[in-house]
Amino acid sequence: MGKFVVKYRKFILLLAVILIIPALIGMFSTKVNYDMLNYLPNSMETVIGQEKLMEEFHKGAFSMIITEGLSSNAEANLETELKKVEHVDTVLGLGTIENAGLPAEFLPDNIYNTFHKGNESLIAVFFDTSSSAEETINAIKEIRRVVDGKAYVSGMSAFTTDLRELSGNEELFYIIIAVALALIVMLLLLDNWLAPILFLVSIGVMILYNLGTNIFLGEISYITKALSAILQLAVTMDYSIFLWHSYREHLATNNNPDHAMEHAIKATLSSVFGSSATTVAGFIALCFMTFTLGIDLGIVMAKGVILGVIGSVTILPALILTFDKPLRKLDHKSILPDFTKLSSKIVKIFPAFVVIFVAIIPPFLYGYQKTNDNVYYTISDSLPSDMPFAIANQKLSENFGLQNVHMILSDAHLDIDSALNMTNDLKNIAGVKSVLNLESVIGDQIPAEILPTEILDILKSENYELTLVISEYKTATPEIAEQINSINQTIKKHDTSALLVGESSLTQDMINLTSVDFQVVNTISIVAIFIIIAIVTKSISLPFILIAVIESAIFINLGLCHFTGTRLSFITPICISTIQLGATVDYAILMTTRYNRERLSGLNKHDAAKISIKTSLPSIIVSGAVLFAATIGVAIYSQADMISSMCMLMARGAIISIFVVPTFLPSLLILADPLIIRTTLGMKKLTKGTNSWKNL
Repeated sequence: MGKFVVKYRKFILLLAVILIIPALIGMFSTKVNYDMLNYLPNSMETVIGQEKLMEEFHKGAFSMIITEGLSSNAEANLETELKKVEHVDTVLGLGTIENAGLPAEFLPDNIYNTFHKGNESLIAVFFDTSSSAEETINAIKEIRRVVDGKAYVSGMSAFTTDLRELSGNEELFYIIIAVALALIVMLLLLDNWLAPILFLVSIGVMILYNLGTNIFLGEISYITKALSAILQLAVTMDYSIFLWHSYREHLATNNNPDHAMEHAIKATLSSVFGSSATTVAGFIALCFMTFTLGIDLGIVMAKGVILGVIGSVTILPALILTFDKPLRKLDHKSILPDFTKLSSKIVKIFPAFVVIFVAIIPPFLYGYQKTNDNVYYTISDSLPSDMPFAIANQKLSENFGLQNVHMILSDAHLDIDSALNMTNDLKNIAGVKSVLNLESVIGDQIPAEILPTEILDILKSENYELTLVISEYKTATPEIAEQINSINQTIKKHDTSALLVGESSLTQDMINLTSVDFQVVNTISIVAIFIIIAIVTKSISLPFILIAVIESAIFINLGLCHFTGTRLSFITPICISTIQLGATVDYAILMTTRYNRERLSGLNKHDAAKISIKTSLPSIIVSGAVLFAATIGVAIYSQADMISSMCMLMARGAIISIFVVPTFLPSLLILADPLIIRTTLGMKKLTKGTNSWKNL
């Protein structure tokens, strides 16, 4: 392959440029999903209920609008204007009820008080499209224009609108910040002024290809869109750095750039197999999540790593050979020192590092588990509290005591007694403020037929009756979980076919799924990476050691969140565990491979460890520093907590790994050397004369 790339380098660069065009088309044509609840499996009862709500009542999204200081006429006029907004299916407020010929005084007190308090009133707005659909987003924007500061728009659709706007404003700056900081780090730590720019050009092209090929997925999540480019840059930079170092090494002994590059490509392909395979395995593990956001992120990132490897042995070599002359003129001394003394010091006191390793595991494992147990699931909490939707939600909570609206679909032909009993039982559930349906409005004394058609159509279809349950409990709390359970038991008692839908019930399903997903993904990623390490190192014992070291870094990283009082979004620990494991195990493989090589060359375990630290540490520092630089700026800049916290943990994880791998790993390798020799293919010949366990 090396000869092919060298020979056809001009063609490769020309093809790379041409392919950018369809990549850009694909990138801009790929839809972005901003609704996390859309990643729930279609087989779930809540999702089925949501579909039925759309089919029967043409209602896909729901918002509450809070008005202040409006007269009855003004509120009625506002509701009339809201009905004119495209994709608004239903508007339900006191003005609508009165205009339909049903005096507000006719309503039970608990329902009237739900919609009216002091000089404030509520207007419920239903949309005929889903909460994250383009049509709904546009409708929310139009509603905000119509209310013109006279009212506040709450709900998931309002959140999605604000999230989309925030993401659209920030995403470009994510790339700019990540590239700028990564470039600065590489200019300082590498030995050439031009090489880092060529690295970024090569990786940038492959990022475009990755984003462009997402069109075959149909759509990606906003998290995937925001993070994939940054992660691909940070994770695949290793391959570029390795090719560069290999090329320079061969160039020093053979001044022919073409021949040097052929050998460098060959060396890179064989060396990055294990490291790239572990990274891909980490991302592929996300695809086993029942919550399908994992599939979304996993496929895109696995694809990005593979493309990164391809780019490092095709586009990058072609660029380096093309710019050979200026590259030779722009060498400089790296600021990295010689690590001979440091490596000797680490080896000399290695028992201390073994003790530290054993000592830190229990407390940080405890913190790690506590962090996972204390995540938040309320997606709206991931955005700043001064955003329009957040202000509206706050008013809804403080002024009306309204946190959630459950929607129940029950049999439209349920007898009146059963319907009334179900309504009364729902009212008695803890945390339920009021229940709005036909029975709650008219009771058993007044026939439904007297209701205006406009009101009747809102609450009843051919097959289902719609019940709105107003809750004072916040989404994703133990109280709402218990309430959802009670509501389900109640409605099933009276109608076995009844369905409970709404944001809180969907969120509860997400909680139940992801709590299991975390364990599944973590297990699969560890097992897959274990197998790959075993194949690469040809050892049974080394995978245990390497994974133990990397997992300790993960425990420290996530455990610190508990000890510092930092709450994470539910998706962050899942992603960080797999990403950090897959990305930083490269450091461990690099060091272990060198250790084994030096042991086989005849060096004792202490000298082998010294050399492995000395030679691996520059690459580990450069790679870790690039990962840190590419993520820390985004973490500081982003106002979206899901993005900010993930980037902050990736940045911190890189720094932790830079310290953990060069200290804990060689110490454990020295300690376990007799076992490694006996369980690693090709090393048993070292058994004779091997230091005993006592001779440490």
